[in-house]
Amino acid sequence: MRTLAIVMGLACASQALAADVYPGKPIRMIVPFPGAALNDAIARAISQSLSQSWGQPIIVENRAGAGGNIGTEIAAKSPPDGYTLFFGSVTSLAINVSAQKDLPYDPLKDFAPVTLLVNAHNVLVAHPSLPAKNIRELIALAKKKPGQINYASTGSGSSGHLAMELFRSMAGIELMHVPYKVIGQTTADLLSGQVSLWFPTMPGVMQHIKGGRMTALGVSGSRRAPALPNVPTIAEAGVPGYDASTWYPLLAPTGTPSAIVD
Repeated sequence: MRTLAIVMGLACASQALAADVYPGKPIRMIVPFPGAALNDAIARAISQSLSQSWGQPIIVENRAGAGGNIGTEIAAKSPPDGYTLFFGSVTSLAINVSAQKDLPYDPLKDFAPVTLLVNAHNVLVAHPSLPAKNIRELIALAKKKPGQINYASTGSGSSGHLAMELFRSMAGIELMHVPYKVIGQTTADLLSGQVSLWFPTMPGVMQHIKGGRMTALGVSGSRRAPALPNVPTIAEAGVPGYDASTWYPLLAPTGTPSAIVD
């Protein structure tokens, strides 16, 4: 018992010391998606503030590929010393777990949760040429033209893809899915009218909505978004019970000292 007490005391002292001197060198923050995505923009804003507070640079690493799996695996297998942080997403931590087999990581076992950073609305946008100007009109148009209206996503299994599939299923309509690999091309093709609909997260398209280049039909959450107070939720606009949002947590590899996580 005395030996156990000594070991436990040393462990606590070691963690306290680690927390006292942390961070003592640059930290990397892994983002499992390419630059220009919403999570990349948020990660860079947060890393800048943390760098100023901690007096150490935080280097954002974009390790994209396989729907977020590549970067997530790298983060999961990094040394648990507090010098690797992971900017997670609903895609890599929840969607992929349900949609794919034999993932090279386990979100529950391989990561220590630090905090929830962002809970973001998706917004259903349309090219202005689409005759439908609200959710009810879109549903009516889609029922007249089953499978003839297309919508973009940033990849099969992405949060925008599943948000649209949930909408399509609950509304009882058929739409044509056009998956993209690069968010810039998705934006360009919606703006040019190559695709009619898209379900992105809100910050990346606000300038286009305000400029009249995209029409906001509805937001995905259970409440209206403060940034678009006049745009109804999809639930109140014609699909009762609809609710889909995107979330981004900050994590560390399992085994990172609890004092540092705290």
